[in-house]
Amino acid sequence: MARWDPDAEGRLRAAALELFQEHGFENVTAAQIAERAGLARRSFFRYFPDKREVLFAGSEQLPAAVGQAFAAVSPDVAPWPTVLAALDSVGALLVEHATDAVRRREVIQASPELRERERTKSAAIALAIQTALEQRAVPSADATLLAHAGTAVFQQAFTQWVDEAGRQPIETCLAAAAERLERLIGI
Repeated sequence: MARWDPDAEGRLRAAALELFQEHGFENVTAAQIAERAGLARRSFFRYFPDKREVLFAGSEQLPAAVGQAFAAVSPDVAPWPTVLAALDSVGALLVEHATDAVRRREVIQASPELRERERTKSAAIALAIQTALEQRAVPSADATLLAHAGTAVFQQAFTQWVDEAGRQPIETCLAAAAERLERLIGI
């Protein structure tokens, strides 16, 4: 096996998704992923600390991206429109890196461990939204409620974007999800 191969990270991701779909996440090892990608086992760990990170790499950057997106919105904007504007920015960033979203979702939905990891990621986003709102002097209870509503809207929008294979921009999906929520609660 070569010491360095071009696009090793991409090959590892592709190999992992194939193996996860064929055998289930729990039944695949890092060594098997590396072998399928034509790389040494050591190479896997140069790119990913564990096999979950093949699916979640980069998600640790989302809370910081949320904070930056909030900072870009004028402080004069009301809290809910601020949440939506910030999520527009984060959504645009996320879809740039969302490769194989349908296959990734299938693998996550088939594994309790991965579903829990996905919930942890969502909780981190909600906390980032809440913190950003509190920094704008939104009372904590209101910030918490808006953060969870925003996270739910974001998840619904991303699901729609994946279901439609990206045919609609994420911003359109986000606006549709927000409008649906506002209609349901009578805004």
